[in-house]
Amino acid sequence: MHPDLLALIVTLKLATSVTLVLALIGTPIAWWLSQSTSKARVIIEPLIALPIVLPPTVLGFYFLVAFAPDQIIGGIWLKLVGTPLAFTFSSLVIASCIYSLPFYIQPLQLAFQSINRGFLEAASTLGASPLKRFFYLIVPLSRRGFITAGSLAFAHTIGEFGIILMIGGSIPGETRVLSIALFDHVESLNYQNAHMLALGLVIFSFLLLLAIYTLNRAPQEQNRGLRSHVS
Repeated sequence: MHPDLLALIVTLKLATSVTLVLALIGTPIAWWLSQSTSKARVIIEPLIALPIVLPPTVLGFYFLVAFAPDQIIGGIWLKLVGTPLAFTFSSLVIASCIYSLPFYIQPLQLAFQSINRGFLEAASTLGASPLKRFFYLIVPLSRRGFITAGSLAFAHTIGEFGIILMIGGSIPGETRVLSIALFDHVESLNYQNAHMLALGLVIFSFLLLLAIYTLNRAPQEQNRGLRSHVS
C-alpha cells in the first residue's frame, strides 16, 4: 500500500475514534456547563479551553512526560497492556481527545444554552424522565450543535501536527498521519507529493466549513422569511 494512502487511513481512523470518544465524554460535560451554576465553572471552562491557546508542542511535551513508563499514567498503561503508551495509536487518541475537547464542547454548550427551558419544564411536568427528555427533546433541538461539534472535532483532529509529532513520531501504519506525511515530503524536498497532500487538506477543510456555515445559516434564513411573511 502507498505510504500516503496508509497515512490517510490512519488519519481517518484517528479522527473517527476521537470524535466518537468526545461524543461520549464531551456531551455530558457540555450539558453540565450549560446548566450548572457551580463556582467550579470558573476553573473548569478555562481548563477545557486551554488547548485553544496553548502551543501544541507544549501539550505534546507534557503528554510525552505523562505517558512515560515511570510516570503514573504511563505506568498504569504498561501494567494493564504490557507495552509503553507513548508512540502508539492509543497515545494519539488520548492526546487528541484532550486537544480537540474545546472544539467539541463549546459549540454544543451554546446549542444547549439556546434551548427554551419551557420545553424541558413542560416535558418534566408530563412525567418524562431525564433520559427521555435528553434523547427525545434535547438531542433533536440541539441537532445542529451536535453536527457542528462533531465536524469541528473531526476536522481539528485531522489537522493536528505538533502533538502527534511529539508523542507519535512517524511510524507507518501506527502514528504517521497526513500532517506528518506532508512534513516528511517537505523535508525530503518532494514538493509534488507535499502539494497534493496540502491541497487535499485545504479542499477538505473548506468544504467542511462551507457545510457547517450553510447548515447554521439555514434556520436564520427561515426565520427572516417567516418575519417578512408576517409583516
